[in-house]
Amino acid sequence: MSIAGKRVLLIISGGIAAYKALELIRLLRKAGCAVSCVLTAGGAHFVTPLSLQALSEEKVYTELFSLTDESEMGHIQLSRSADLVVVAPASADLLAKMAAGMADDLASTLLLATDTRVLVAPAMNVRMWLHPATQANMMLLGQRGVAVVGPDEGAMACNEFGPGRLAEPPAILAAIEVLLAEPIRLPAPGLRTLEAPRRLAGRHVLVTSGPTHEPIDPVRYIANRSSGRQGHAIAAALAGLGARVTLVSGPVVVADPAGVDVVRVETAAEMLAACQAALPADAAVFAAAVADWRVAHAAGQKLKKGPDGAAPGLALVPNPDILATIAAAGPGRPRLVVGFAAETHEMLVHAQDKRARKNADWIVANDVNPASGIMGGTENEVHLVTTEGIEDWPRMDKQAVAVRLAERIAEALA
Repeated sequence: MSIAGKRVLLIISGGIAAYKALELIRLLRKAGCAVSCVLTAGGAHFVTPLSLQALSEEKVYTELFSLTDESEMGHIQLSRSADLVVVAPASADLLAKMAAGMADDLASTLLLATDTRVLVAPAMNVRMWLHPATQANMMLLGQRGVAVVGPDEGAMACNEFGPGRLAEPPAILAAIEVLLAEPIRLPAPGLRTLEAPRRLAGRHVLVTSGPTHEPIDPVRYIANRSSGRQGHAIAAALAGLGARVTLVSGPVVVADPAGVDVVRVETAAEMLAACQAALPADAAVFAAAVADWRVAHAAGQKLKKGPDGAAPGLALVPNPDILATIAAAGPGRPRLVVGFAAETHEMLVHAQDKRARKNADWIVANDVNPASGIMGGTENEVHLVTTEGIEDWPRMDKQAVAVRLAERIAEALA
């Protein structure tokens, strides 16, 4: 969707992730979107006003009490001249100021004075992100309608691992595109609630994610190489659009998305039962990498080698087909059923066949050849197969894919 002709007010707060704001500005300008930048004192330790000005081609604002700036525009007008206010990175300090309604510098004053939609992209140490104070602040901001993208999970500059990394610029851009699709401002003076676009409010969406583990014996199992990142990101993106989301997840190490009902399972049979129990649903997205087979009779004790070192024989039987079962015609079928096809060759041929054979409405196809780095990685390159044809999406962060897919689902259910 086009954001050409729109204007974003980008607030850059302190943190090593501030350098990613430069790439975000480049992407916004490439899309035809004008960008005005506000740089906090903390942010200025990591990026310079000159760099921001060179990329945005506009004046960069840093001071609240600037006679020149106030005479030319004024902070109140600056806060309301944009179609969207984006805080990236959003530090724990600035998020706390937003939640408390503080206005002691230019950035916090703009955020308090604006009647424009606000999107924040948090970035901080994992302990700071998980601290109850930060989580309470995020919950409060969410209740006020502030939209959130990220944070991602991964290695950090402080040599810790976990959630807290700034979402990648393409994911932030995708979230901006979604929010600018339906610009909503405060309808009347005195109304203090910012309403986020709840395009899926009142809808229930079922999502599956991660692998399944099919036991061979108490210590071994059959599984696929799935991290659950894509499925979990899709669940989060759908919840962000107001949907009630049930996430049926196999064994993963990624964090549960906020605001989502999570049902944890191990095997394909358990995943199917959980999906059936979650119905009815308006839409279902089957992103899990379900093992196609299981051992007919799992051993109750650890299998041992024979006297000659021979491997034991394993009889495999097919697992239940979750996508085909839920997509089958009937009164309980979700209105929209989306499957995934992870292929290593003839991807689109297999995806089109899978859509028709399993009665799915859409198939999200991707190439998981080991050289692609997609299976278990942080990026994806997908092709959306529908009854109307094939859409080729560029390679992007999995969160960006999730936001784009959630937006398409909202359009389909409208």
